[in-house]
Amino acid sequence: MNESQSTSGVGKSSVTVQVAMGLKQLGKRVGILDIDLCGPSIPRMLGLEEFKIHQSSSGWVPVYVDSEKRLGVMSLGFLLPDKNSSVVWRGPKKSTMIKQFLTDVHWGDIDYLIVDTPPGTSDEHLTVVENLQEYNPDGAILVTTPQMVSILDVQKELNFCKKVNLPILGVVENMSGGGGQQLASKYQVPFLGSIPIDPSLATLLDNTSSPTDSTASNITPDLSRASLFVSKYIKSPLSSNFSLIAAGLDSKLSVLS
Repeated sequence: MNESQSTSGVGKSSVTVQVAMGLKQLGKRVGILDIDLCGPSIPRMLGLEEFKIHQSSSGWVPVYVDSEKRLGVMSLGFLLPDKNSSVVWRGPKKSTMIKQFLTDVHWGDIDYLIVDTPPGTSDEHLTVVENLQEYNPDGAILVTTPQMVSILDVQKELNFCKKVNLPILGVVENMSGGGGQQLASKYQVPFLGSIPIDPSLATLLDNTSSPTDSTASNITPDLSRASLFVSKYIKSPLSSNFSLIAAGLDSKLSVLS
């Protein structure tokens, strides 16, 4: 299991989606658990906003991006009345929801579960780490940008991981500039890659999202937007970057297992 965390505004969720896509292209079965409860953006990025969670005899069923069911998603966004609804919860209620996500979702036989966390180090992070300890999570992927404020925040997250004995799989620098590699060298953790700015990704994500005035009640759920994202993303320049990152992670974790 992988955990993705970072400071706010660094493209954490887009990195989560792209690592998952890279692993999917390797033939892996991947799950994304979006526990950014106050800002669940994964459904929007993948064109799944109008979908709702279904219950089976085995638990909650993830929403799948593809008909082959190689990439599944679970997010609080699927439980909200519409995408404009806000979540105003205190810590205990957040922790209860995360525990339910971790215990009640029927992922089936997957190779990787990527947990997309909120920014910083908070109750959500502690809840995830505590409830996954018995499963020996592979570790955390930390996402930063070259800006000093982002690098300083990620240093705190590096220290958090060490305090809770969560392995660090490496650092990804989004919007490349060199600071991420220096940070990885300073803390002697793997540097997974530097990702250039690609305006076409923002355009693709905007085109994938449902219309701004839409709600779950006036749209029939279908995979057309998700299929659009998958087909166009694999042809984008960033796809090759994340394919290399995913291949490196998979190779490393296969050896460790």
